[in-house]
Amino acid sequence: PCALALPLTRSLAHSLVRPAELLHRVAEAAGPEVRVRYTSPHPKDFSDDVLQAIREHDNVCKQIHMPAQHGDSGVLARMNRGYSREAYDDLVSHIRESIPGIAISTDMIAGFCGETEAEHQASLDLLRSTHFAQAFLFSYSLRDKTPASRHLSDDVPEETKSRRLQELIDVYRETLQRVNAKEIGTTHLVLVEGPSRKSSHDRPELTGRTDTFARVVFPDVVVPDASCPSMAVHPRPGDYVAVTIEGGGATLVGRPIARTTARAYFAERDV
Repeated sequence: PCALALPLTRSLAHSLVRPAELLHRVAEAAGPEVRVRYTSPHPKDFSDDVLQAIREHDNVCKQIHMPAQHGDSGVLARMNRGYSREAYDDLVSHIRESIPGIAISTDMIAGFCGETEAEHQASLDLLRSTHFAQAFLFSYSLRDKTPASRHLSDDVPEETKSRRLQELIDVYRETLQRVNAKEIGTTHLVLVEGPSRKSSHDRPELTGRTDTFARVVFPDVVVPDASCPSMAVHPRPGDYVAVTIEGGGATLVGRPIARTTARAYFAERDV
């Protein structure tokens, strides 16, 4: 098994086939044992038919990367993002109603041109209220040949950018702790990637990703094989393992139950 990322730009996807139809076709062609992860550069790309395709296919990961960039409508307008904070909040609510258990990740920028302290606080509020499963956080840097470089001034001092970025990071880490704590006691299908960063001879560990792209670390021990319960195996990279989550910090910690297949796991879950 492997994971297949599907980044769709609007120009490419719309020139060939509607994104939802392409997602259906890729999911069916890949087969049940291959994960398909849909990624998009803009919130406008998450139409109802795309959400339906994500919901319908077990092998389409229940994780969406939806860059907010900022939590204040005024800054979003200066960024020319094409949506307001209220519209972003409404879309998040709609996605979570459409696909229960979906994980949402984002990109956010601190210190964009003209950013005030009140506007920065709006970004902190977005992180607190949305409970992102992942957030990629950056301080603003001027790029040539962009509308901002032509029409706006990079006027936020570097020390202010650094301080605001650190505040974004701190709030994100606090909310991630709460997000991951809710996973304790749940079971996930984990695609094994290999030894964890802290794995050792005395304490061998494996790491992998859930369907929602959360990283899980678990002991590298012999487990039953779901297709033949009398057989015990060591999970290896590329295997699917059912893992019960027992701890939740920045990284989830789990207990492996059995090596399995995606088809068998979802069939048992849906019974």
